[in-house]
Amino acid sequence: MSETNSAAETAAPHRYTAAMAADIEARWQDFWDAEGTYEAPNPTGDLAGDPELAAKPKKFIMDMFPYPSGAGLHVGHPLGYIATDVYARHQRMTGHNVLHTLGFDAFGLPAEQYAVQTGTHPRASTEANMENMKVQLRRLGLGHDNRRSFATIEAEYYKWTQWIFLQIFNSWYDAEAGKARPIAELVEQFENGTRATPDGREWSALSAAERADLLGQYRLAYASDAPVNWSPGLGTVLANEEVTADGRSERGNFPVFKAKLRQWNMRITAYADRLLDDLDGLDWPEAIKLQQRNWIGRSEGARVEFPVDTAGGITVFTTRQDTLFGATYMVLAPEHDMVERIIPAAWPEGTHPVWTGGHASPAEAVTAYRKQAAAKSDVERQAEAKDKTGVFTGAYATNPVSGEKVPVFIADYVLMGYGTGAIMAVPAHDARDFAFARAFELPMRCVVQPSDDRGTDPSTWDDAFGSYDAKLVNSANDEISLDGLGVVEAKARITEWLQEHGVGEGTVNFRLRDWLFSRQRYWGEPFPIVYDEEGIAHPLPESMLPLELPEVEDYSPRTFDPEDASAQPETPLSRNADWVNVTLDLGDGAGPRKYRRETNTMPNWAGSCWYELRYLDPTNDRQLVDPSIEQYWMGPREGQPTGGVDLYVGGAEHAVLHLLYARFWSKVLHDLGHISSAEPFHKLYNQGMIQAFVYRDARGIAVPAAEVEERDGAFYYEGEKVSRVLGKMGKSLKNAVTPDEICAEYGADTLRLYEMAMGPLDVSRPWDTRAVVGQYRLLQRLWRNVVDEESGEVTVVDTEPGEDTLRALHKAIDGVGQDLEGMRFNTAIAKITELNNHLTKAGGPLSRSVAERLVLLIAPLAPHIAEELWRRLGHTDSVVHQDFPVADPAYVVDETVTCVVQIKGKVRARLEISPSITDEELEALALADAAVVAALGGAGIRKVIVRAPKLVNIVPA
Repeated sequence: MSETNSAAETAAPHRYTAAMAADIEARWQDFWDAEGTYEAPNPTGDLAGDPELAAKPKKFIMDMFPYPSGAGLHVGHPLGYIATDVYARHQRMTGHNVLHTLGFDAFGLPAEQYAVQTGTHPRASTEANMENMKVQLRRLGLGHDNRRSFATIEAEYYKWTQWIFLQIFNSWYDAEAGKARPIAELVEQFENGTRATPDGREWSALSAAERADLLGQYRLAYASDAPVNWSPGLGTVLANEEVTADGRSERGNFPVFKAKLRQWNMRITAYADRLLDDLDGLDWPEAIKLQQRNWIGRSEGARVEFPVDTAGGITVFTTRQDTLFGATYMVLAPEHDMVERIIPAAWPEGTHPVWTGGHASPAEAVTAYRKQAAAKSDVERQAEAKDKTGVFTGAYATNPVSGEKVPVFIADYVLMGYGTGAIMAVPAHDARDFAFARAFELPMRCVVQPSDDRGTDPSTWDDAFGSYDAKLVNSANDEISLDGLGVVEAKARITEWLQEHGVGEGTVNFRLRDWLFSRQRYWGEPFPIVYDEEGIAHPLPESMLPLELPEVEDYSPRTFDPEDASAQPETPLSRNADWVNVTLDLGDGAGPRKYRRETNTMPNWAGSCWYELRYLDPTNDRQLVDPSIEQYWMGPREGQPTGGVDLYVGGAEHAVLHLLYARFWSKVLHDLGHISSAEPFHKLYNQGMIQAFVYRDARGIAVPAAEVEERDGAFYYEGEKVSRVLGKMGKSLKNAVTPDEICAEYGADTLRLYEMAMGPLDVSRPWDTRAVVGQYRLLQRLWRNVVDEESGEVTVVDTEPGEDTLRALHKAIDGVGQDLEGMRFNTAIAKITELNNHLTKAGGPLSRSVAERLVLLIAPLAPHIAEELWRRLGHTDSVVHQDFPVADPAYVVDETVTCVVQIKGKVRARLEISPSITDEELEALALADAAVVAALGGAGIRKVIVRAPKLVNIVPA
């Protein structure tokens, strides 16, 4: 505190200062905790409470799960938390039962990496971080129902994460019913013969392993050998979404390679259509919906079979089946399982030397190329590389519409992750196929009439030509001709022909891939799965949950040279032999047997896929959530057809990952009858980011922002000039400002007001510590308007306020109420400031009725000072559950407004009139005005345009 402020305190002992704010805030935070002020009653169960409050309309308001970082909070982190708190407080004051709480998403890589570096158990460091964050968050005065808070690392919580996994494992997606059903119903269909096994054998004739493999093709959670993103430097596999555009790990920035490993997956692709369709009913930003739609990537086209003489056929998916006559070669992804089946022992006679890559045989060529492709990420493979690479497999397929033999290549620009991992190449009309055909001297055929003057000989073209508006050419056989048809008609015609001839069908494809759900880490939820001696996976019975994470001496997965693509994962849990190898009676009639536990753990997304449900019923150890409680808080209702949380606030960076995964889990649980809501979050709001200036020296290294000096428009650190750019705030950038610092200097209410006043909530804004004082001054003026700084006595009087004050008050009530409802907190604060300034300038003591409503107006934004003033004004109950003021419409409307009267576009008069005046009344007044009569000078009037109450435009004859 500066000497000037200290002197002010001495001169005015009851002035609102940082010290007074600290005392007020600590007292009221203790009071709220002791009284359970923010406890939201459930309609039934352990957390049932005041039935009158539970009978009110509900509001379930959520923030995205915080991760308990060791660095603690900087002032950018609480932006969303303060916003939801302000909104929640306003909702309580407008007659709602508000559920608002906050837990911790506490499993994950950072704690494990810290454990590896320091030897500290991840639980110890995580719990210490949580305690620190709880202290920081409490100091902000957030109105959370702390009875409902939890961390995902608590066994009582992850018991139900494991239980949900088992529900998904024990389910399949019935496409006819359009929903998930228990796997037992599928088994029953196989047993009674209503569903045939793939080879026609009876279910009873299948071995246990064959049954398990068959059911694995249906289960919504299944293990499979599949291409994965393997990061040797991290020692773990990653989901596609965790790999950056540079083909590196999001965590640690290590190279990521393709490898084949047995991993757990979630069959999220079964829900692709529903995940798309249900977006329409959600109140989400359109940009987020678009990102989800693009990620799911629905495209309509056809599957087409290209026969291969010795190995059946190669299936491709194409959205341009109309160009089939132009397919002159095929390309498989290097990992495609057909490759081994089609390659001959030797190159066919006459094989073009360019196609062989200089290798003596197809097998050598394929092996060498596969090794080369494995060293690239999917992103690198899809990049528009100037030089196309690939190799001929030695095999030919038959184009089903032209009957021509077309060579089959492998090339890294085709991925197994999209479509079928195989393409028909139409080089005349696809840029990548064109470049590949040029590089390998392959034929091209024009089947789409160019709209320019390039002609129809692709060998003379500089690039491919593709258009949806063109007509088809060179596209006919003895049975069908597409020549002269438009693209849409040609697609329909050829699809029908393919289906008639049994070589294809119309179909829908998705970009969305199944969700990789395994991690080779320690600090995560153990899978409730064991394997018998045949390697068959068995779910643990519910009575054995939670399967708790065991202790291990070494937390780190085995890591490798980051560039070693051939390395294989080794998990920390696999080193605990006593835990891994167990004898169990699973209650399936087989009695005690030896089993091996799954040693992968679930990804860090698992705990945040369902946490909104745990907030509802956090002490329930009997079921996931009581159905009546879930229905009360999240069930479908008018305007929310799929149910969900009323308001979910968090960063836009979770547009795909977390939101898509949580939606998938909700839909499965809904299908199985566990919850009534098919969507987790009805309304989504993305807050902006608080940014800060980053200062860097000549080496590009960040220097402490607080120690930088500005001189003549330049910036200096320890005498050396440094650069300045606006960017993120963070400890590593040396520009972080903690909320503790601001609270100590000004108080939490000032911090809350400043963060809300910086600008629209959904827009990023720069932090400026110097500007915080503006909101501090607002609170000081507010305090002075109610409390005498010398005596500490309340100065309000019981007289009625004047007309001007009533009008200012009710306009503020009307505007602030609308702004808080619309989450326009910056403009709400501006209106409160305007009212407070009006009251200050008016002079004299405030009317009690004005003072009380002023306190209620600011209560959602600055709750501590509001509680203190409310108590000093003589009230014994908390301000939190008071009714928000209601504006008197008579005072909201201006008493008079100024109407402009124009003649030939020039202003000739200004009239002070009632805002409720009619067009006819206003026209009569304007035409009778002396200045208007003089300006017309006796001229006739051709037209009068009236826009009551603001404008009259007169057009002379």
